[in-house]
Amino acid sequence: MVSGKSFRNGCLVTHSNRTPNGFPSLFFNENGLNHVPFWLEPFSWDFITAQNQILCANKSAHHGPTSDGHDLGKELWQSKSQLEMSLFEAVEICRQCHRIAPFTNYNGNTFAAIARIMIKRLDLKPEDEFLIRSLAGHIVAGVAGEDELKAFEEFCKTLG
Repeated sequence: MVSGKSFRNGCLVTHSNRTPNGFPSLFFNENGLNHVPFWLEPFSWDFITAQNQILCANKSAHHGPTSDGHDLGKELWQSKSQLEMSLFEAVEICRQCHRIAPFTNYNGNTFAAIARIMIKRLDLKPEDEFLIRSLAGHIVAGVAGEDELKAFEEFCKTLG
């Protein structure tokens, strides 16, 4: 990191750049153009499994793989986690993994926690972070209405 700036995959990452509507636009390549990051890359399947184990332990619930969803969820996550995608697509992968139910308990909480971490990386104002985190959580849980989906998708478009 140099002078509040860093480079990731050849792209400048800075918190001082803003889109016209005030949302931070964090990922720019050398030409100043928005760049879509690898949102899921920091989260290995081992990390996902450990996250679920911690959530289950905190609630004294059984942690373990499901016989019908674990391999499918793991395959989906591992096939997508190294791909470049929008935040909207990354949250959609979290929703799909929640629906597949790779673990016996707390699938929704596990993948909603991943979405919250991704949103935390945006360094938004607290009130914006709360709203965006809530929208993402509803999407992961599968309870988002059309208005929520549209609002989150519009926000994600401001990121590049």
